Amino acid sequence: MAVVLAVDLGTTATKVVAVDAQARVVASTERGYPMRTSGLEATHDPFQVLNAALDALAELASEDVRAIALTGAMHSIMGLDASLAPVTESLSWADNRAIEQTERLRGTAEGRALHQATGAPIHSFTPLMKLAWFHENGVRAAKWCEIKDFVHLHLTGELLNEHSCGSGTGLMNVHTLQWHEPSLEFAGVTADQLPPLVEPTHSTPLKAAIPGLRQGIPVIIGGGDGPLGNLGVGAATPGAGAVSLGTSGALRVAQQGPGVDEEGRTFSYAIAEGLWVRGGAISNGGVVAQWASETFGIPVGELLAQANEVDSDGVVALPYLLGERAPWWDPTAHAALLGLRREHTPQQITKALVEGVCQQLALVLDAVPNVESLRITGGAFRAPIWAQTLANTLGMPLHLTEDSGGSAVGAALLAWRALGEIPSLTVDLVQPTQTITPDENAITRYATARPFVAKAYRALEELYSEGIAPRT
Repeated sequence: MAVVLAVDLGTTATKVVAVDAQARVVASTERGYPMRTSGLEATHDPFQVLNAALDALAELASEDVRAIALTGAMHSIMGLDASLAPVTESLSWADNRAIEQTERLRGTAEGRALHQATGAPIHSFTPLMKLAWFHENGVRAAKWCEIKDFVHLHLTGELLNEHSCGSGTGLMNVHTLQWHEPSLEFAGVTADQLPPLVEPTHSTPLKAAIPGLRQGIPVIIGGGDGPLGNLGVGAATPGAGAVSLGTSGALRVAQQGPGVDEEGRTFSYAIAEGLWVRGGAISNGGVVAQWASETFGIPVGELLAQANEVDSDGVVALPYLLGERAPWWDPTAHAALLGLRREHTPQQITKALVEGVCQQLALVLDAVPNVESLRITGGAFRAPIWAQTLANTLGMPLHLTEDSGGSAVGAALLAWRALGEIPSLTVDLVQPTQTITPDENAITRYATARPFVAKAYRALEELYSEGIAPRT
């Protein structure tokens, strides 16, 4: 059976998945590695990530492999010397050392203009901000690239970036598909220090010697895990959305062409062939349940099952345990419980935290036009409270898809498209396994409460900026 090997370069592991032309996962393996954290820093050793990919590819290698395709966590950045050897570690999306640079730009006319031009929010996770931090701290490199570019370099000998990951850097103009000069100036780099930009379906022959794989097979450069996640769950037709929910979460809706909302609440990232996603990632998803479990000393599955049976009884949670991304793009945001009284139980507080996460995703949905359907995937949905509360909050039926490959399947579909085996990227080869229908009364209740959530965040943001609470 002919397959594509999709390489998904994740935060704590690289997964390689063998996918046939019907989007079926026929084999998979993964190799773990640490993300090094210290204060605001979160980095990877580039060679650990590369070796994990090479080792996993060798395990699934066979004569049936038609191509390799790449995807991975967006927003990384690393420096290379003139011989293309690393001179820095790879900064992860989770690296927030550039908070000071971000706060100087966030909310300014220059920041709003950059957001509209690049589709990437003004936030410390973007390579734009990380490069500005490097520049201000005297760190120099001959070339700058993302970790996926580094792996592609060692597979093919070519250092390239593409429009999907490029659209998450804050450095690429989403309208011209070229590096954006005002962004480069802010970051302190030049265009020739960045890799050339190509289409996500771009193919380069394999040059690396990997046991079991024929040299010369196509290596498809692929794209970012977020937009390819839409493709992998069958939500790439304009108007089709995907919600992923694990420790964090995201809501992305496919559209034809780039563009964010005027208020700058969303991002705009490329899939390929004129398809883009608009939406936002949130920093706090299932992590709120993990926090509640640790705080109250109740196993997380048991606590969520109990919370599913209660009402939050007036408690409103701003669930910003890890700062927040969409729609505020505020890495310094803090969590809060409003309306808390002595008689509230751990189960009610947990229910409020779940509702807070779902309201945050609803605030993202409010910023995206013409949403026709939503598919959901992710480990959090194994607990029924999440899917039903989210359906009630978003006010739409949710179609659950198995978390069988996600972004890796999306990368494989890019490869099958590049090989000419599927007619378009909007062919839906993934079928949902369950539909969750919202409760009409709950829809009204959550919609009525949502403006209070936004007002509460703005009020606390003002208090924090006045020094009433720490902003670090």
